[in-house]
Amino acid sequence: MSYLALARKWRPRSFAELVGQEHVRVALGNALTQNRVHHAFLFTGTRGVGKTTIARILAKCLNCETGVTATPCGKCAACREIDEGRFVDLLEVDAASRTKVDDTRELLENVQYAPTRGRYKVYLVDEVHMLSTHSFNALLKTLEEPPPHVKFLLATTDPQKLPVTVLSRCLQFNLKRLPISLIGEHLGKVLAAEKIAADPAAIRLVAQAADGSMRDALSLTDQLIAFSGGKLDEASARGMLGTIDRAHVVRLVRALASGDAQQLLTTARELEEFSPDYQQVLEDLATFLTRVALRQLVAGYEGDELFDPAIVAELAGALSAEDVQLYYQTAILGRRDLDLMPDKRTGFEMTLVRMLAFRPAGGVAASAGSAAPRGSGAAPSGPSAGSAPAIVRPASAGPIDPVQWPRVIGDLDITGAARELAANCVLLEHRGNAVRLAVDPKFARTPQNVERLQQALSKYLGTHVKLEFSEGAPPVETPSQNGQRRSAEAQEAARRSLEDDPAVREMKSRFGATLHPESVRPTEP
Repeated sequence: MSYLALARKWRPRSFAELVGQEHVRVALGNALTQNRVHHAFLFTGTRGVGKTTIARILAKCLNCETGVTATPCGKCAACREIDEGRFVDLLEVDAASRTKVDDTRELLENVQYAPTRGRYKVYLVDEVHMLSTHSFNALLKTLEEPPPHVKFLLATTDPQKLPVTVLSRCLQFNLKRLPISLIGEHLGKVLAAEKIAADPAAIRLVAQAADGSMRDALSLTDQLIAFSGGKLDEASARGMLGTIDRAHVVRLVRALASGDAQQLLTTARELEEFSPDYQQVLEDLATFLTRVALRQLVAGYEGDELFDPAIVAELAGALSAEDVQLYYQTAILGRRDLDLMPDKRTGFEMTLVRMLAFRPAGGVAASAGSAAPRGSGAAPSGPSAGSAPAIVRPASAGPIDPVQWPRVIGDLDITGAARELAANCVLLEHRGNAVRLAVDPKFARTPQNVERLQQALSKYLGTHVKLEFSEGAPPVETPSQNGQRRSAEAQEAARRSLEDDPAVREMKSRFGATLHPESVRPTEP
């Protein structure tokens, strides 16, 4: 007897066997029980979440010899033939291979005729979005007013490509991606029934790699059984999936926690012998940092099968919450940017360097020979620049001197109208938690911008700040006024320079040329 793949062997044959999709199961069950079954259903969702499986179960519910029911017997001739794919009144069509209008017309020629054996003639059209415009037009009339003995079950991974005229004539059910925990639980039951021992960590890795698809999870499990020779442990799962041992991820985070750049890069280069997918490594790093962040937030958090709770607790104590958030954000942005790097290994190493280089002030200082010191005022550049934290001013620096206000504005983590408000202010006094400002009367400030400026200053100073605004015009130029004045002066100097240029004078004298002042632009220094 030939081997039957797990995805086919364990395909649900009733709503009771269906994993997840409770919202669809309840709705269809109620419709069948109350005998209020619509003539056209549309099942949408990513691959492997159960679209055609649910459609086949619904076909059994409609044609079971015991009557229309939400719990088909599974034993009558109709149920058995539907399970075996040979029921004459269930017409399954792959729209991807039958896109032409002639194919659709041929399919619909026999719609008006009564079913041969069953109660209903069921048309199951998979990947229905692949039909041509003419095919949809041919289907539309029948879909709108089908004979009472016909039901349409449509499935697609891309509902946006369906005409609204088709969408409006169907009951739509969006099938969700299955959570990792639910996939892992089901895989455990399948492997137990198959009498195959498996480590919980291996199951978790396969469930995670399935990306919400139960079919993919079962196919990966089949592949792992073949790859490992029946020994489903974590090492085999990582080897098949191309993921690195979690010990490497833990060593990377420990190096980050100690600020040891030398150890960080040494560990990163040790990975090269495994030819890793560096995007996957950064994803694993972000996954581990998520566990650490949750442990910091919830004292009783125990993690999962992938990371030892003791290690998670250790690093939750060794890292500040701010560092964890920075490293997580840098990891996911670095993963996005890897394709822009000269090569992925270099991009991976640069992502790790950024984690240390832009750690907020107050973190553990890097060891000798490590990344650039904190508090240097440097800011990241390139595609990930927007993710770096704002510079934090050490508390030991004391109050802000009014003369420093323009530089402080440059260090604040604000943009848009809130930054314009800051540029149109002059710092009068910074005493304790109070910051007193004078605003250019021509600039209209709003409560929202005041609040954003207050938050940015509080973040910059590392303490809550209260903003106070004095009445009357600022006693000196605001940064905005200063910039406008200097720009005008540069413009005037450039105009005078051109006016005095011998070549320009010659052109005026000989050809009657005219210099348009508005066209003059000063050059950058």
